[in-house]
Amino acid sequence: MSEYPPGSREDREMLVKMPMEKLLDFFFLQIRNLWRVDGLYFLGIEKKFGTDAATEIDAGVWEIMAKIEAKSLRKVFQVGENPDIPTIIELLQKSSWALDQPFKTFEVSDKRATLSIDRCRTQEARLKKGLSEFPCKKVRFGYLKNFAKTLNPKVEVNCLVCPPDKHPKDLWCKWEFKLP
Repeated sequence: MSEYPPGSREDREMLVKMPMEKLLDFFFLQIRNLWRVDGLYFLGIEKKFGTDAATEIDAGVWEIMAKIEAKSLRKVFQVGENPDIPTIIELLQKSSWALDQPFKTFEVSDKRATLSIDRCRTQEARLKKGLSEFPCKKVRFGYLKNFAKTLNPKVEVNCLVCPPDKHPKDLWCKWEFKLP
């Protein structure tokens, strides 16, 4: 798979012994921890250098992460070059970005798909802390575009709505993926 095997033999044996339900709980805990680290480093940068600097750094990190993750998922799930929209969305659903997003909706056809986030835990946490909405459009757009284009350079990704855009109360962001 890669030059670095996924975990040591001991780690794999420990995980194999876990009941499936516990393994899934553990797996989602690790995904949430990735998001916690992302949020904590963002808040630290934001506090010291401001929202613009934090957003710029965050966008760069997630653009790189998108390429790494798309290539890794393509390899793990043995997806060929230039997959179609349904396959790209299937892999996106398996990404660390989408896996623990419980309030997402995908609509998929052969040539077009949309992804909607109806509730956003990141935004809700910021508002609860008395912070302003995170203008995440640049970060999310960079991630989603690079993820899709790493898999198939012909894919077009469009932002239909995302902060700082005005958005309805029940929709934080909506993205379109299409092949010409």
